[in-house]
Amino acid sequence: MTQATGHRGLLVAAVVAGVALLVAGTTTVVLVDRNNSTPVNNAFGAISCTEPSLPGTTVTVRVGDSGAMMMAQAPIRATLVASPTSVPAGRVSFVVPNTGALVHELVVLPLPADGPGTRTTGTDGKIDESASRGEASRSCASGTGDGIAPGSTGWTTITLGPGRYELMCDQPWHYAAGMFDVLTVT
Repeated sequence: MTQATGHRGLLVAAVVAGVALLVAGTTTVVLVDRNNSTPVNNAFGAISCTEPSLPGTTVTVRVGDSGAMMMAQAPIRATLVASPTSVPAGRVSFVVPNTGALVHELVVLPLPADGPGTRTTGTDGKIDESASRGEASRSCASGTGDGIAPGSTGWTTITLGPGRYELMCDQPWHYAAGMFDVLTVT
């Protein structure tokens, strides 16, 4: 056996071992995550569903994150994006698909005078929701609950007068991580 053939064999063995470790590591992470999960609205894991026909103007608010990895008490690359961002006054239905790995929700509040993202976050990582106009925080259902599970959708219909509203996720530390957008109602 030549030295080149020996090195090639070692290289192939190293690649095979690396792939085996990667697959085993990924499987272990998934199993550990499932074993440590807690129910959201009495269900474990992603719940696939489709919202019913909803009244009024529909606003889709996509919520997501880069995964369960946490840094400084906030999900990395947390997003909340509304489309459209301007609607007429009246009944507005919010459809909230959760494309992330963490539980999320949508809370609708009047926009503060200081602008979006300026609300005070408490020591629990949440903001004051007392002025809420409505929320979508149930998996495959309308209204208030424990949050929208990953891969699931929540929805709500509320009546909004003209003005500007802050749409946000108020799961702990998500608002502080940038999960907010602005909706203009004309």
